[in-house]
Amino acid sequence: MSTELDAAGAPRRRPADLADLVRNISYEVMPFKSTEQAVLEHVPTTVPLTVTVTEVKGISTTLDLAERLHRAGYTVAPHLPARQFVDDAHVTDVVERLREAGIRSVFVIGGDAPNPAGRFVDAYSLLLAMKEIGHPFTEVGIGGYPEGHGHIPQEAIDRAIRQKAPLATRILTQICFDARTTGSWAAGLAADRVELPIHIGMPGPVNRQKLIRITAGIGLGQSARFLQKQQGLLWRFLLPGGYDPTRLAKRLGSVAAGGAGNLRGLHIFTFNELAGTERWRQRMLAAVGIRPDEGMPGTTPPGPADPSPATSTTQKGAA
Repeated sequence: MSTELDAAGAPRRRPADLADLVRNISYEVMPFKSTEQAVLEHVPTTVPLTVTVTEVKGISTTLDLAERLHRAGYTVAPHLPARQFVDDAHVTDVVERLREAGIRSVFVIGGDAPNPAGRFVDAYSLLLAMKEIGHPFTEVGIGGYPEGHGHIPQEAIDRAIRQKAPLATRILTQICFDARTTGSWAAGLAADRVELPIHIGMPGPVNRQKLIRITAGIGLGQSARFLQKQQGLLWRFLLPGGYDPTRLAKRLGSVAAGGAGNLRGLHIFTFNELAGTERWRQRMLAAVGIRPDEGMPGTTPPGPADPSPATSTTQKGAA
């Protein structure tokens, strides 16, 4: 049987389906006191993690947690927010620290700080500085915005992602609750010849009380800016029955199977609700016919899945 080729003569990539998206799930966690223990108790080491940065705790707290989780066997990508870097020496220090720790994955973002600490005002400027240093990272994630950004013109976002793409290996998107919007955005990137694999950001199963505690814990200013960026997030969390992660994942699987851009996985905003998120992931693996030992090679599956569907108002979310 012949292999279908694209216009350039290369093998044409098969569109992902729901099983592919579920197989390629990663989790975002926040660097709180209880995070490390919760990850160790509930998350298999085969699930890749990203660790956010809060303005109050700063970059160092995120690096501390990322290093400990890396030593425990996890693939960890700390967030590197450009606007929190003071100068080139700061960038060099962080890159060398991660090099020595053996961490080879990062997620580079602009960050939400209203005033940059130094000359790095966006992710692109930080990526350039990292390239000049000769960074060791084999995985470099950048942000994607299927619904745009509340404070950045769409033209600037489009230009930024074209600039950043050659310096990155994947895109992790902000939350979008409309699978068709995500698909249209991904198709637009493909038309622009931005062909990085896209991991779609979506909330996991988090109840409204947990959401309120988490957003309060990251600081009022950062919480407000976070919620502003996430289109429709707040009301979907607070209205009963407003959000179901399984339903959204299935819709995204259908969009991906239709060939809408290079959609390759799901990036779950856990809000540190790790036990519930992992139970949900196990249910999704079973639903698409993937055995737990296939989804988690070399690990022991966690305890029985929560038999109830997403009873919470699950949910979560810079150029």
